[in-house]
This record gives sequence, C-alpha cells and structure tokens, in this order.
Amino acid sequence: MTRTSRKPDAIRVAIVGCGRISDLHQLGYRGREDARITAVCDVRKTEAGKKAKTWGAEKIYTDYQQVLEDKDIDLVELLTPHHLHCPMTIQAAQAGKHISVQKPMALSAAEADEMITAANKAGVTLRVYETFVYYPPAVMAHQMIEAGEIGDVRAVRMHVSTGKSDTAWKIPLSAWLWRFNEKLCGGGPLVFDHGYHLFSLGWYLGGSVDKVFAWIDQTPVKEAGSMVKIDAPAMIMFKFESPCRYGQLDIEHTPKMRIYSDYYADDDRIEVVGEKGILFINRYTAKTVDLPELMLFKDGKTIPIPVGGVEWHDSFTACTHGLIEQLMGGKPARLDGPTGKAVLQFTLAALQSSRTGKEVHVKDVK
Repeated sequence: MTRTSRKPDAIRVAIVGCGRISDLHQLGYRGREDARITAVCDVRKTEAGKKAKTWGAEKIYTDYQQVLEDKDIDLVELLTPHHLHCPMTIQAAQAGKHISVQKPMALSAAEADEMITAANKAGVTLRVYETFVYYPPAVMAHQMIEAGEIGDVRAVRMHVSTGKSDTAWKIPLSAWLWRFNEKLCGGGPLVFDHGYHLFSLGWYLGGSVDKVFAWIDQTPVKEAGSMVKIDAPAMIMFKFESPCRYGQLDIEHTPKMRIYSDYYADDDRIEVVGEKGILFINRYTAKTVDLPELMLFKDGKTIPIPVGGVEWHDSFTACTHGLIEQLMGGKPARLDGPTGKAVLQFTLAALQSSRTGKEVHVKDVK
C-alpha cells in the first residue's frame, strides 16, 4: 500500500522554513482534527522555537535531515529558497513523506521531472503550494467560466504593479537578496517569483498554453545601499492551446504608487473576456481600485458577484484545506506535479523568449 492511499486519523505536518510567509501557511491547520503542525524546522533555532510555541507544535528542528528521520511526520511543507525545492523534495520522497512545495516549483523543467519521478517512485503525493488559484473570487470566476456564463473564453488579461504602503509587511532587503541571485532564485522577483502566481492563474482560467512571446526590461533600484535590478517593466503575450484564445501579462515597477495592503504592496488584477461577457477580478494581495472583488459584465450591465473570503490569507486557508482533502482521499490538487511543471514551463518560456527575442513553445522548454 502506498503512502498516498493511506488515510491517517490526523496528518502530521512539518513546516520547513520560518520566513514571513509561514504565518499564512499555518492558518489552514487551525481547528482541524484531521491535520496538525507537529514539527517546525529552521536553521534559526530561536525563530523555529517562536513559531512552534505560537502554532502549538511539539518538535523543533534545525536540520532538515532530522525531519526526514522523524517517522511521525507524514507531510513536509517546504518554504525554502527556490534552488532547494528540487533536492529537498527528492529527499522527502525517498523518506516516504508527502510534499507540499512552495511556488515556483523548481528552477527548470528537468528538475520538475526529477521531483515528479521521485514522488511517483515512492508512492507519495507531490503538489505545488500556489494560492492564487485558491483565492475565492478566482474560484468563483472559474466556476462561472465552466458554467458558460461568459461563453467561450477569448482572452485572459493579467496585470501586476508594485507600490508602497504604510500598512504592508516590512521586509528587510537582506531577506530578499537571494531572490536577485539567479542561481538561487531561477529568475527575477516579479516575472519568475511573483509571476508564477499569475502564470498559474492564466492556466487555471484559460487552460494550457501553447506559445509565449515576451519583453522583459530591467530597472536598477538602490535599496539599503545595495544596487539590484527589478525585472520590469515587462509585457508577456501568450497563445492558449484552445483555438482563438490569447492572453497577456503586464508587470510594472511603480514604487511611488501608494497601495493599501496587509501583505505585499502589489496591485494584481485580472480580466477574462468571453464571447458574451467579461469577468473582472479586482483584488489579490492588496486593495487598489475601489471596486467589488469580482464583477461580471453581461447583457450591457456590470454587476458585482458576491463571494466570501476576499482577503489574501483566505486563499492560504483554502489551499491548505485542499491539500488535506487530497491526502484524506478527496479532491485532487489543482497544481499536482505535472501541472506544476506545465506552469513552470509557461513561466520559463517568458524568460527564454525575452532573452532570445523569439516566440517559444511551452512544451519545448527544458
């Protein structure tokens, strides 16, 4: 019997990596009887101890190998820098642990293949932790598209811009520096890192993508005495595999734009154009335009679509609940290994196109 077919009374989880985002990851385990955080792992023992105390975890580790040797652990949540995703996933699979790995899945499609193969060989579950496809307004939009509310989709338009905020998370540059090292992060902080959210959403709302063409500029930015480059402005165009269906993603670095957010000061908005209507998703991590989170234009009228759970942290809770249901024998993950790889190839195709100045077929990306 494989680990994926086993239905434990309660899934015992180890959170690996105690950065800021871990505070949102733990939300989905609150009040659950079928899953709980058993262990916390971070090279910073003091930080791991603080998180363990807050979350009610019994065990504190500073060495990932200790987590893998702990037979009480069923699932590892990997919240580590991108270059560690592949080796840590393979090690977890070999140790018989289920894996939830933060986006982006890996640095290359070849790494993704290694991760998928290791999970399949061990009979464990591998899924990519990606919240935008679990954000309730996006889920409602997807359901409306599937129900034919706007007819056949013709275009998916996505927008991102940065900003400043008095209420957003205060994250020192030192915590971000590895994201500007391509060997560690795999790509820039906006197109590759944050962009994986949007590429996932494009796949979720429009389906598989055939080819991509992109322009990605570089903007020098001086932060805390260090000069780094932001991968923006950028314009990424793509053609879905479905006929007569196209998409675009624009990304701007706009640090003087004041944005209200409890998290990151990013303006993320989506527009899905169908044959007989348009869906607008007006919010993700931040509050920008003063409009309902989800709107429908149809029959000459624009109406708000009521939906609960519109805070970004609600998408983390939903994402974690989806994983628990999967492991307990319920619904499949929205981003399993192969789907996570397809989104990664979509993302990498944009980087490759910008470097070469040529159109790139997603399935050719290695």
